[in-house]
Amino acid sequence: MRKLKLQMQSTVDGFVAGPKGALDWMVQNWDDELKRYVNEITKPVDCILLGRKLAEGFIDSWDARTTNPEGEDIEFIRKMNDTPKIVFSRTLKTVEWKNTKLAKGDLADEVIKLKSQNGKDIIAYGGVNFVSNLIQHGLIDELHLFVQPTVIGSGMAIFKKETNLKLNEATSFSCGVVVLNYQPSNKEQ
Repeated sequence: MRKLKLQMQSTVDGFVAGPKGALDWMVQNWDDELKRYVNEITKPVDCILLGRKLAEGFIDSWDARTTNPEGEDIEFIRKMNDTPKIVFSRTLKTVEWKNTKLAKGDLADEVIKLKSQNGKDIIAYGGVNFVSNLIQHGLIDELHLFVQPTVIGSGMAIFKKETNLKLNEATSFSCGVVVLNYQPSNKEQ
């Protein structure tokens, strides 16, 4: 069965967005070592899952980077653009983005079906509701929480109930980000 990974930014106090969804607390000056880490976790990925809200900015942002990749990792930009994407939405009727399909069925059923297909790893990026639902349904096999050197005091969290995790690895980077790699305690690596 394919592995579903989550890559998510978080504050030290566990929030993934401010009270009204603000993301201005994120560190943007990632060092080369952190970029290599991201390349390593996405290298075995051949499918990206996105919630609708994030997809609207995510897909267009990566597409725009192909025209002006100055100072960026062009191979990673290609990976983000060329990897097939599935957007989960109850409101969209169609998607116009390149390499993108729309999933309108039950989230758990759709993800279980994807995980049972032949292929490499799958990675999920998304907002609070999308990611919380993936966690709630026990669909994520590996969490990569990018803890920013910031405390915001209140905001939105992806964990809605007690969730036991097993730490696989903790890696700190010179830019101040610490990546905590967990798996749900009920899943084997």
